[in-house]
Amino acid sequence: MITVINETQQVRIPQWVVDLESFRRWADAADFPEEGRIWYLKGGVWIDLSKEQIFTHLAVKREFFYVLTGLVKAGDLGLFLPDGLLLSNVEADISGKPDATFVSNTSLREKRVRLVEGWDGGFVEMEGSPDMVLEIVSAGSVRKDTVLLRQAYFEAGIREYWLVDARQGPIRFDILRRSAKGYIATRKRDGRLPSAVFGKSFRLDQSTNALGHPDYTLAIST
Repeated sequence: MITVINETQQVRIPQWVVDLESFRRWADAADFPEEGRIWYLKGGVWIDLSKEQIFTHLAVKREFFYVLTGLVKAGDLGLFLPDGLLLSNVEADISGKPDATFVSNTSLREKRVRLVEGWDGGFVEMEGSPDMVLEIVSAGSVRKDTVLLRQAYFEAGIREYWLVDARQGPIRFDILRRSAKGYIATRKRDGRLPSAVFGKSFRLDQSTNALGHPDYTLAIST
C-alpha cells in the first residue's frame, strides 16, 4: 500500500521495498527522495509531498526547536534532534522522520535506543524507543499524526507523544503520556501541561507579530 498526498509530484519506490528492513535500506540509499515526508507504517509506505506551511507548521516547529534545544543543552539531558532524524522501531513496524525527537542520557546508557551508522559513515538513524517525539499536524498528515502514529508510538514504547495542531484557532497542544492501554492526554495544571520526561511544565501561546502574522511562544515552568 502506498499513500501519496500530492499527486502532482511522483516518488518512485523500488520494487524491492517490501517490508521495514528493506525500507530502511532504501532510506539510507543515494536515490531516497530528499523532498517530502516518507514513512513506513505497518506494512505500507506513506508519502506526503505537500509543502510545509510557514505559519501553521514551520513557525511552530521553530519555537519548539529553540526552547527544547536550550533546555536539553543547559541541563545536559541527552539528545534533542530536529526533523531529519530517521527513527525506526521493529516492534511497532515503523520508520520515518518525526518533527522532533528527544532521547535521554539514561535511555542511551540503558540502550533503549541504538544509533545506526549509514553506508558512507556517520550515524544516520535511531532504532528503538526514545523518550519523546513531536509531531505538528498539517493538512495532509491528520490521520497519520492523530491515529496511525499515536498507536505506533505507543507500541514503540515512547513515553510521551507531543502533538500540536495550529491550523485553526485556538491552537491545540497536547502532551500524550503512555499508559498501560494507550496514550492519555495530560491534564493541565494552572494552565500548563506537565511533562514527566523533562520534569517541567509547558504552555504554548499564540500571538501576532509586527506584520500581523501568527507567532508562538513555548513557556516553561518548574
